[in-house]
Amino acid sequence: MNNIPEKITTRISQGLKKFQPIIVANKAKDVNESDTVTLIIDILSEMLGFDKYNDITTEHNVRGLYCDIALKVNGKIKLLIEVKAIGIELKDIHVRQIIDYAANEGVDWVILSNGLKWRIYKVIFSKPIQSALVAEINSIDLKYKSKDDIQKIYILSKEAISKSSLDLFFTQKQATDKFMLGNLLCTDNIVNAIKKELRRIFPDIKVQSEEIENVLLHEVIKRELLEGEDSDNAKKKINKVLNKQKKQGANKQESTASGNSSAAESKSTP
Repeated sequence: MNNIPEKITTRISQGLKKFQPIIVANKAKDVNESDTVTLIIDILSEMLGFDKYNDITTEHNVRGLYCDIALKVNGKIKLLIEVKAIGIELKDIHVRQIIDYAANEGVDWVILSNGLKWRIYKVIFSKPIQSALVAEINSIDLKYKSKDDIQKIYILSKEAISKSSLDLFFTQKQATDKFMLGNLLCTDNIVNAIKKELRRIFPDIKVQSEEIENVLLHEVIKRELLEGEDSDNAKKKINKVLNKQKKQGANKQESTASGNSSAAESKSTP
C-alpha cells in the first residue's frame, strides 16, 4: 500500500463520509446527467483535491465534440471523464465514446462514471486504438475508515495522478495478470525450476522438461489463459524480455571468446 499523507487520508475519509449519503439520495431521486456532473465535480474538488477553477474543465471541446469533464495537473490535461446520469447503467458504447475523445486529445487515461460507479480505463495507442479496464470503484461500497478503501480512491486524487500513480497501478496489474502468470509458467526458466525442485523431492526419478510442460499446458493451466488477444499480448511482453536476455547472453559470450582469443594470441607472440 502506498504511504498516503495523513492530510490526504483525512480529506478522502471525510469526503466519503459526506458524499455517500448524497450519492444515495441522488440515486433515489434519479437525478439527470447535468446534476450528476455537478456531484462529480464536487467530489473531485472536495475529496480528490482538484482545484474547481483551475484543474477542472466542463464541456471540454475535442475536435468539435464535447467531453463532460477534463482534469488538468500543472495545466496539462491528464484525464477525461464521461458522465452519465446516476440512474443509467454504464455500457460499452459509452466507453467507446470517451476513448475516441481521449485518442483525439492524446490522453492516456479516461473515466466513465455515473457518480455511483467509476470505471477507470487505460487508453492503448495501438492500431486500432484499444482500451483496458484497470479498475471499477463502487463509491457506496467504500468504507471511510478503511485504509484499503481509501487507497482504492486515492489513485484518482490530484496528488496521485501528478506522481503517475495510475501508470504504476496499471503496470502492477499487468504484472499479476492471470494471462501473464499463465504464460510465464510455460517458459523454459520456470519449467527448468520446476524440474530442479522435482529432482530434490524425487531424487530417484528422472523427469523431462517436455513432460512438465505437457502437464502444465493440458492439466494445470486453464486453456482460456493461453489463447486469445490478452494471452497473445502477455506472450509478446515475455518474449521481448527473453529475446533481449538471449541477445545479451550471446553478446557476452562473444565478448568473452574474443577476449580469450586475444589473450591466447598475446601469449603466443614472441
